[in-house]
Amino acid sequence: MKTIGVLTSGGDAPGMNAAIRAVIRTGLYHGVKMLGIRQGYTGLVNGDIEEMNLSSVADIIHRGGTMLRTTRSDEFMTEEGFQKALNIIEIFGIDSLVILGGDGTLRGASELAKAGVPTIGIPCTIDNDLGYTDYTIGFMTAVETVVDAISKIRDTSTSHGRANIIEVMGRHCGDIALYAGLAGGGESIIVPEVDTKIDTICQKLIRGRNRGKLHHIIVLAEGVGNAYDLAKEIYAKTGIDTRVTVLGHIQRGGTPSTFDRIIASEMGRKAVELLLDNNSGKALGIKCNEIINLNIDEALSIKKEFNVNLYETAQILSI
Repeated sequence: MKTIGVLTSGGDAPGMNAAIRAVIRTGLYHGVKMLGIRQGYTGLVNGDIEEMNLSSVADIIHRGGTMLRTTRSDEFMTEEGFQKALNIIEIFGIDSLVILGGDGTLRGASELAKAGVPTIGIPCTIDNDLGYTDYTIGFMTAVETVVDAISKIRDTSTSHGRANIIEVMGRHCGDIALYAGLAGGGESIIVPEVDTKIDTICQKLIRGRNRGKLHHIIVLAEGVGNAYDLAKEIYAKTGIDTRVTVLGHIQRGGTPSTFDRIIASEMGRKAVELLLDNNSGKALGIKCNEIINLNIDEALSIKKEFNVNLYETAQILSI
C-alpha cells in the first residue's frame, strides 16, 4: 500500500485544515495509507507522526489554524537535520509528501524532492506573495477579516471625527492592504510597492475635512513604516486626531472563507492525484480559476507583480 504524509509549515493560514481534510480523504478514497506529520518540518525531523483516518479530519473544514500544528524549523535547514528527516521518512515507510505553506516551506519541499522524496507543495500564506499563483490559501480570509475591522473602526472614527491608521500584515507584499483597502473603502492605502508621500495623505485628509467628512481610513502594510510615527506626523501637519489600530495575528485566525475552502479542497485533491500519477517537485496554484501545477523552483522564481490597475482603481475611488 502506498503511504503519503502531509504536513503544514511556517505561518498558519485559514484554509489549511480544509486542504488537510482534502488530502487525507482523497488518499483514503484511493486506498492510500495517510500519515499526519505534526509541527511541520520539526515533526518530520523528530518523527511526530500518526496514521490518519476519516474521523481524523471530521469537522475541520470550517476551522482556522492547522490541526497538524506548525513551526519554523531551523534544524531541518541544517545538513544533519535534513538527514534526520530523510531517515524518518524511510523508517515510517513514507512514499511521498504533501506539504502546505509559503515560500520557505515550498523551498524545503523542493529540497526533499531533489533528495528523491516525491513531494507536492500547496501554497498557504495570507500574504499572497507568491508570483506564480493568483491567490494563495488564506489570503481572501485575511482580507475579509481586515474589511470587517475597517467597517467597525470607521464607525467609531466617524463618531469622534478622527483619522485611523489600520496596520495590516504584509512586510514585502502589499496585497492585504490593497485588496482590503479597496473593498473597505479606505481613503489612503500605503504599500511597499508604491512610494506614497505623506503630504498626499494629508491633502486628502484636509479636503475630506473641508467637505464635512468625519473619518479617514488609512490602510498601512506593516513593511512600509511605523504606524505610530506616521500618526504623529499627520497630526503635526493637519491637527487631525489620528489613531492607530494594529490588527496583528487576528488576520491569521478565524473561519476560512468559502473561496479559501474551495481552492484548498481542490488543491488537496489534486496534490494526491499528482503523486499517484508519479509526479514530484510540483507546486500547485490557481490561474484564471483553474488549478495549475509547475516545478517548485520555477514557481518560486516567478516575481510577484503588484496589481497596479487595482491600486489605480482605489486611488480614483478615494478622491
